[in-house]
Amino acid sequence: MLAARERFVPRGVSTTDLVVARASGARIWDADGREYLDFAGGIACQNLGHGTAGITQAIHEQVDRYLHQCVMVGLYEPYIALAEKLDEVWPGEADTKSLLVNSGAEAVENAVKIARAATGRDAVVVFDRAFHGRTNLTMAMTSKLVYKQGFGPLATDIHRASAPYPYRGVSTDNALRGLELLFKQDLDPKATACIVLETVQGEGGFIPMPAEFVQALRALCDEHGILYVADEVQSGSGRTGTVWAIERLGVEPDLLVAGKTLGGGLPLAAVTGRAELMDAVHPGGLGGTFGGNPVACAAGLAVLEELTAPGFRERAEEVATLLRTRLDEIAAKHSDVVGEVRGLGAMLALELREQSGDASKRVTTAARERGLVLLSCGLYGNVIRLLPPLSATDEELDRGLAILEEALGG
Repeated sequence: MLAARERFVPRGVSTTDLVVARASGARIWDADGREYLDFAGGIACQNLGHGTAGITQAIHEQVDRYLHQCVMVGLYEPYIALAEKLDEVWPGEADTKSLLVNSGAEAVENAVKIARAATGRDAVVVFDRAFHGRTNLTMAMTSKLVYKQGFGPLATDIHRASAPYPYRGVSTDNALRGLELLFKQDLDPKATACIVLETVQGEGGFIPMPAEFVQALRALCDEHGILYVADEVQSGSGRTGTVWAIERLGVEPDLLVAGKTLGGGLPLAAVTGRAELMDAVHPGGLGGTFGGNPVACAAGLAVLEELTAPGFRERAEEVATLLRTRLDEIAAKHSDVVGEVRGLGAMLALELREQSGDASKRVTTAARERGLVLLSCGLYGNVIRLLPPLSATDEELDRGLAILEEALGG
């Protein structure tokens, strides 16, 4: 497999030497039969664990009916049912409509299209350490150079502001003053279509946005007629315990972007927003051949049923408490290496003091050698993020954290 990868897959696709043969719950097995605990989840795509019975059953049942019916050619029930369910779990009081697409990047791009159509404005405001995707528009919105270097020219009228990062000295007040400066010297707020913000920055380092910052942005948007777009591709779908992380901050966005776990492992993402905004685009302006594929929609419905089932949030809070307690203990024991534990709910990370990816790579490699799959993130690659399934047992969580501590010490 590794030799074939070298021959047939371009080097631009970054991979490890782990070859997965099967997966179940919080565990995966490689081609040699070795078992690993999975604290990566295909980058937050398996918040409910691998092979969840209700999701796989829904997929099988839909496969037996039909695999594909482009919604622009023939309407089908799974698309409408998922849009209805997304309205049910909307983090606010507005009546909503949903556009279903294939990926988080596609959803972000469509959210910007909708915002521009609804406001008649062009400018988009994003933030330091943002990750919104790898399309031309979303590369321009993304902060990390590696994802866009050499791929220009990029989309225009994208403007970047500071986001709070207390550990590295950027307070909420600092960030708000920076945004005020942007609107004074570079950009007329009345020309701004939308502000796009990850409720918890993902690739940027698992940095939760403070409630007071999000609430101030909401007020600023209301003042100037700007649309607030919550990017919940990684922080949503139950990752923090609530269906959407922004629920925990008491703010209702205008548009919300979902993806990753929403499809239960299948390609599915969504833009959900206030009905009058979603209807601002002319007929034919939104769509795509595979967007809202019926099999993916069946999986998405099953995912949202699981996320809203009795006991899910309570168990997610238990997982969050266990993880946070142990991570704080690990950080205290290894304070020479670990600078901060942070996150929201069960979306947690360790930032290493050394601002380079070398130390984190040593940790993730050592952990994998011991049977734990982890991911790094952050602008410098020095943040270890934890994305274990919220269905993992206490024993699995404890064992994974023990391996993480060993890897830090090694």
